[in-house]
Amino acid sequence: MGRAFEFRKARKMKRWSNMAKTFTRIGREIIIAVKDSGPDPSTNSKLRAIIQNAKAANMPKDNIERAIKNASEKSTEDFKEILLEGYGPHGIAILVEAATDNNNRTVANIRSYFNKCDGNLATSGSVDFLFNHLCFFQIRDEGLDIEELELDLIDFGVTDLSKSESEISITAKFENFGSLQKELERRKFDIISSEFEREAITLKNLSEDEIIKVEKLINMIDEDDDVQNVYHNMKSDN
Repeated sequence: MGRAFEFRKARKMKRWSNMAKTFTRIGREIIIAVKDSGPDPSTNSKLRAIIQNAKAANMPKDNIERAIKNASEKSTEDFKEILLEGYGPHGIAILVEAATDNNNRTVANIRSYFNKCDGNLATSGSVDFLFNHLCFFQIRDEGLDIEELELDLIDFGVTDLSKSESEISITAKFENFGSLQKELERRKFDIISSEFEREAITLKNLSEDEIIKVEKLINMIDEDDDVQNVYHNMKSDN
């Protein structure tokens, strides 16, 4: 459990290493959340979660407030969340989460990356079933009994808890995000960050040379401005 926690944390830190791109991605998430459920974090659970993540990524408070204000204006571009599915080299399944104001542009770009790297963009439903859709919360560990906490939260869809240093990572089913968030807030836990994630049900082993080829495609996709997250089922030692 601890290894899974560390892997997710390392991947998040890698994503957040490029602050400019991170802030752009968070800004798009804010726009989508505000246009969907309004600018008040107290009544918009998704926006509350994004704000928590923005703070964890060291996004300045002024930037967060400005993004919320801008998202409330009718002139602000509408971004749509889309999920693209495909297969990379050596049959590696890849899921791409994007936030775009131009669906045709984004799809064309992602398709070109797959084509350049001997992969192919697949139809909806071709890859998604190979991944579990989950949500994660990181809370401050204030001397909590992790086994007792797991029993308390099992009715909220929690499937796993793990502890690392001064934090506790909570894993739950995607559909239980809202109810679990409310329960953690009701208990006045210090929520450090929360996120949605897709985890491969089974992982595929590749040789070092094969891994390099797949990573080239993953990096190419991840660098696209419209892409929010990239998931795959390639086994990694990280």
